[in-house]
Amino acid sequence: MNENDGKEFAELGVKQWLIKQLYTLGIKTPTPIQKGCISQILGGHDCIGAAKTGSGKTFAFALPILQHLAEDPYGIFALVLTPTHELAYQIADQFLILGQQLKLRVCIVTGGSDQLEESLKLAKRPHIVVAMPGRLADHITGCDTFSLKKIKYLVLDEADRLFSESFEGDLQTIFEALPQKRQNLLFSATITDAVRESKSLPLNKDVIHTIKITKYPAKEKQAELQTNHCIAPSCRVTFSLKR
Repeated sequence: MNENDGKEFAELGVKQWLIKQLYTLGIKTPTPIQKGCISQILGGHDCIGAAKTGSGKTFAFALPILQHLAEDPYGIFALVLTPTHELAYQIADQFLILGQQLKLRVCIVTGGSDQLEESLKLAKRPHIVVAMPGRLADHITGCDTFSLKKIKYLVLDEADRLFSESFEGDLQTIFEALPQKRQNLLFSATITDAVRESKSLPLNKDVIHTIKITKYPAKEKQAELQTNHCIAPSCRVTFSLKR
């Protein structure tokens, strides 16, 4: 690793220990969604980011969360909501890969395992909880072994799907269990009116910045595909930031 490796991540405010971890994964430069979101999240802003699957959006929120967690490690520090089992496990895996130095504790709550077992894991105050709304709402209403009142980050991945009517009641139960003072990070393939104007999840309404990326250079595509099999570039990325 030479002095130029990870320079662009450093310019976004990412600490050296995370840059080294990225380097071990073959990641030397940030993707467009990461360039747009990381510094804003590190600066304490709410963020809405729109990018297709494979654009590197999980690292766009995982890097700032882990960097702040390292400064004040406690559980439960961040809650990530996602609509599917598969996404929940993918997100958890990426957090664990990046957070190896922190001995990160991640709890997955999706209904794929025994509910009592999940309750016991939640009671141990993991650093990160990755959950599907329905199952987490069941835990909130059914037991008192854990609290979400101290979380710093709420992440909604695939937010356009989460704000559908099928999740409405469960999201309301979850939001009522969260502290008012927190950062809200929403990531979605598209930014719908439901995402922008959710009454149940009010965001900072100051200024929204929208940036459109047309195409990745051909060489950059090849490098990403060779070094990061889980990241496939999209033809177009659009993201909005809340300050």
